[in-house]
Amino acid sequence: MTNQNPTHETALAFRALHIPGRPLVLPNAWDTASARLVEEAGAAAVATTSAGLAWDLGTADGDRLDRDRALGAVARVAAAVLVPVSADIESGYAKDAAGVGDTIRAVLAAGAVGVNIEDALYGREGDDGEGAGDGGRGPLRPVDEQAERIAAARAAADAAGAPLFINARIDTVLRGAGGVEETLERAAAFLAAGADGIFVPGAVDPGTVKSLVAGVEGPLNVLAGPGAPSVAELAALGVARISTGSSIAQAAHAVVRRAARELLSAGTYDSLTGGLDYAELNTLLGGAR
Repeated sequence: MTNQNPTHETALAFRALHIPGRPLVLPNAWDTASARLVEEAGAAAVATTSAGLAWDLGTADGDRLDRDRALGAVARVAAAVLVPVSADIESGYAKDAAGVGDTIRAVLAAGAVGVNIEDALYGREGDDGEGAGDGGRGPLRPVDEQAERIAAARAAADAAGAPLFINARIDTVLRGAGGVEETLERAAAFLAAGADGIFVPGAVDPGTVKSLVAGVEGPLNVLAGPGAPSVAELAALGVARISTGSSIAQAAHAVVRRAARELLSAGTYDSLTGGLDYAELNTLLGGAR
């Protein structure tokens, strides 16, 4: 059994994993191998990282990947695991709200039961996702425009009879575009438009997280990694979902570069110490699901 053609029950099961104080922990994956490893480690669900997925397909992150290639990768991940899958679809792989609805229909066909939709703007030459978007409009989409896109996503999922979990990502903190007050205003608008949860990457300070948990009328997702509070500490603050974004992919690629440089310069192999056993990995990834 796989998650191709996801069931209503799978989507409901994924929704039920978002519990304030007992958060869903997501070590984000970017291909079938990483997804299977995350599942094997005991994750209750698999979430893709748009950055890791884009890099794997030879593209930079930041709305540069086209819908078909992105969702083709999501479909392969969903077919590879038995747990629910949530797809990071950046800003929806579409120029307008109607296009976001088309993307959601493709997400469901790919086998995912959740999505992340972000409010960051891209498009300026050289924008790497951390800058100010396209200059004239600022780093984030206007609230009304982003709410319309989320509403289109909700309508498309509802029309398909799928209780898709829509996680509205708000980049106020990550892009320096606002504090707690601005984040809460956006969160309220996006939840009213049909979002189910709120994701605020960059918010790891305990005081900020506590304020967001108190002010958001829905499950709060934070982005964790080196230097962030532990899962237990974030759980105690009332967080309902913790993800790692592209950080695991970045760590994996660091091993590739380190090993390659060592081999080509020193002619030694110390960077390869601690690799997974060939037979174990071959069995895990080669077995039928």
